[in-house]
Amino acid sequence: MTTISANPATPEGSSPLRRLRRTLYRGDPGMWSWVLHRITGATVFFFLFIHVLDTALVRISPQAYDEVISTYKTPIVGLMELGLVAAVLYHALNGIRVILIDFWAQGPRYQRLMLWTIGIVWLLVMVPAGVVVAMHMIGHFR
Repeated sequence: MTTISANPATPEGSSPLRRLRRTLYRGDPGMWSWVLHRITGATVFFFLFIHVLDTALVRISPQAYDEVISTYKTPIVGLMELGLVAAVLYHALNGIRVILIDFWAQGPRYQRLMLWTIGIVWLLVMVPAGVVVAMHMIGHFR
């Protein structure tokens, strides 16, 4: 889709109207970091909500609690646990980055470097965490 727009920098009679092509804003890494921070925050909140509900079943009926917990021992839930670890880790690291940007005078200047740093730290921690979660998953499904 194209729109017609006049260039305000040139006098009205000197150039014809230009056609500008509209594109989808793809953002920079800082914008995607913001989006991912919101998504991981909502994911962690949802997990905590479910965790409180299923733990509350112990007071109502221990048998119901045991049934619910037994449904969690599936490969899909194991992958969801790995995703939860990834979400919590990213959200925590990026939260530290946001705090530094907000409260450190040089934070905005180094925000992109800090983003790449948390990405590297996230990978360095996720690899062993993934191995540990995978070992637990394999132990459940033997």
